[in-house]
Amino acid sequence: MAMLSSSIKPKLNLKETHRIKTILRKYNLHTVCEESFCPNISECFGGNHTATFLLMGSFCTRHCSFCGIRTSKNPPPLDPEEPEKLKKSVLEMGLKFVVLTSVNRDDLEDFGANHLAKCIRSLKSIGCEVEILSPDLNYHKDKIDIVLDAKPEIFAHNIETVPRLYPSVRPWGDFRKSVELLRYAKSKGFITKTSLIVGLGEEYSEILEAVRIIKLESDCDIITVGQYFQPTKSRNQNVIEMFDKWKDLEDYCKSLGFFAVVGPNVRSSYIADKVFEEYGIFKSLRSNSQNVQNKEINVISS
Repeated sequence: MAMLSSSIKPKLNLKETHRIKTILRKYNLHTVCEESFCPNISECFGGNHTATFLLMGSFCTRHCSFCGIRTSKNPPPLDPEEPEKLKKSVLEMGLKFVVLTSVNRDDLEDFGANHLAKCIRSLKSIGCEVEILSPDLNYHKDKIDIVLDAKPEIFAHNIETVPRLYPSVRPWGDFRKSVELLRYAKSKGFITKTSLIVGLGEEYSEILEAVRIIKLESDCDIITVGQYFQPTKSRNQNVIEMFDKWKDLEDYCKSLGFFAVVGPNVRSSYIADKVFEEYGIFKSLRSNSQNVQNKEINVISS
């Protein structure tokens, strides 16, 4: 149960996956898809010809129980050429919508905010739409402003789990402060997005309450929810439960006003370009006071 079930593992497209990996290695770029052992890597690399770029290196200064990314208190220095390398790789891949995320860099004075902003601007200079999945930047609003000033199309920050589990699952984070971070970005006019992982030991009632609080206190626009799969046996916690109330949870999220993408293989950046496109339609129709529900996205495997 600890590792990804073959019954819901996406099919592998070796040729296209190899093409994407070749471009990434050419520019010495990292992806969260590879570093966190994402179950959807073959679908995104091979099917959608895209990747979620992991900025500021492949070592994180924090350790969360669910995350497969390696940790270090003193990671290597930032690559000043990363914004340019990122732009060149995106041009070769032919992408129009890009998801950027990063490791935490608590060792840096600005926690990496200026570097993230440079990467966003680099992609926007070639006409790309950008979703930034931002670290908390130690909840310094002046650092968040640096990222927001680069004008990403979507500002995402993952809540990850329910408040009770934060001390063991995300010990350097703060549930309420993360909700406030989303509220702050929303108040600045940005489309906001967050994600939860289930199967970490939470109760179903706690998931519902967490979702309710996120919507009530931040008015976040988009939420994704997926099953936890243990990335490594040595560094990560076991799967506590395989969640099975996907439709009920999706319906609940929608009833609160979220644009929701819910299913076992879903991750925060899963089919992000399609989610952005569908959200635009959803928002447009809703603003015209029409009776609209989220268009179905087939993410739950039979």
